[in-house]
Amino acid sequence: SPFAPPQVHSGLEKSCARAEGASPGGTQAQGPRALAVAAMNLCACGWLGHPKRGCRCTPTEIAQHHAKVSGPVLDRLDLQIEVTALTAAELQAASPGESSAVVRTRVLAAHQYQRVRGCMNALLPPARLSECCALDVAGQRLMADAVDRGGMSARAIHRALRVARTIADLAGEEQIAAMRLAEALQYRACEAGRFAMS
Repeated sequence: SPFAPPQVHSGLEKSCARAEGASPGGTQAQGPRALAVAAMNLCACGWLGHPKRGCRCTPTEIAQHHAKVSGPVLDRLDLQIEVTALTAAELQAASPGESSAVVRTRVLAAHQYQRVRGCMNALLPPARLSECCALDVAGQRLMADAVDRGGMSARAIHRALRVARTIADLAGEEQIAAMRLAEALQYRACEAGRFAMS
């Protein structure tokens, strides 16, 4: 990012606060819902994880590179996905995937489920998570493990639950199965990687 980390952190916090209807100082704030999209290399040289090129960074330098993004910022990024470079063979073998029409039908159905519940998943308040994002025993154990062993914050867990609720809606499932929560937690790869390095 061309901006200094404090500017990025402050801007993201204010944008999310406006979207949630409150300012960081606790006062009410109105504004559009924020969509933050960010990208970064896995290391300073940019070659970590590349199938052909070697990374020149030391473990300390990699940790310092990741530390440029604070915990509160990672908390607010619902989908954190590591995208590795593809080989020529992988690029040529890539399938076209689903058509937009098929995906649109599934998304509209998931949107209708949320309308019936009276709230979009992204805007579910913490007080309604136990009602709308109820977990089975296996899911509860998985969530406890993410907190106790993975070090995830309450905000990160709440966001993961909302993502899991959306994944279940897209699959047409009323109950959030443990596998849906596991998928949502996998989408917090940067956060998990940071705890693994600490």
